[in-house]
Amino acid sequence: MGEMENLKRGERGAWVSIIAYLILASVKLIIASAGGSEALRADGLNNATDIIASVAVLIGLKISRKPPDEDHHYGHFRAEIIASLIAAFIMFVIGLEVLGATFSNIIQQKASEPSLITGWTALSAAAFMYGVYRYNLNLSQKVNSKALQAAAQDNRSDALVSVGAAVGIFGAQFGIYWLDPLAGFIVGLIICKTAWDIFKDATHHLTDGFDEEEIEEIRELIEAHPEVMAVKDVKGRLQGNRALIEATIHVNPKITIQAGHNITDEVEIILENKLNIRYAHIHIEPFEK
Repeated sequence: MGEMENLKRGERGAWVSIIAYLILASVKLIIASAGGSEALRADGLNNATDIIASVAVLIGLKISRKPPDEDHHYGHFRAEIIASLIAAFIMFVIGLEVLGATFSNIIQQKASEPSLITGWTALSAAAFMYGVYRYNLNLSQKVNSKALQAAAQDNRSDALVSVGAAVGIFGAQFGIYWLDPLAGFIVGLIICKTAWDIFKDATHHLTDGFDEEEIEEIRELIEAHPEVMAVKDVKGRLQGNRALIEATIHVNPKITIQAGHNITDEVEIILENKLNIRYAHIHIEPFEK
């Protein structure tokens, strides 16, 4: 399946998240207001920010599908990573807002017993969001989408957030009223932690970071070719979700240019078949002892 088709399929996951978050945010904020739960309110605000983050991912996926043009010779694939970065910033800001509001309530001891329905709402939302997480995770692996993978991580954290909110709410039913705002505070911490993880991964890719173990695996595959006498340099970077590999190999100096070209073709085919690397530039040099 082609890259553009994968990106188009990836948009489905973004739409699933947007619809899910619209429903959950509305229901949670309404019930939290009626039932007096700080934890469920924090959870609902979390979902509201996720709507914006999911829209950012959707826009990033759509831009990534644009073909190369005069000033984007490699296409627009990095738009997907930028979308993940924007999502991280949005989540972090809301996480800080939730932390501030719930911490203030804990200090001022503004706590009361929330309605039982708020707890069941949080628990039901957790189960629902876990299903969305599994769907987006499987889809992100099929289409190899970093932005959709980030969205799936957010879905998972949202399921955990709802579980935490439910624990706080049910705890308050037994007279431990401070558990509800405390659960809201923990929700804020989880939001910030998820934002940091996505931010760290996105910036790593945008600054041309590449997994060292994968570089070593690429080197070993190239070295295994019988006519490659030495591998002097292997570099990698990501263009969106595409791995761009450059390698310098040393071959017998007595072979013809055509034979050397054939070797580079064979190495590129090996990388594509074994590691699904479709963009490799192999430079040959004469081997010297």
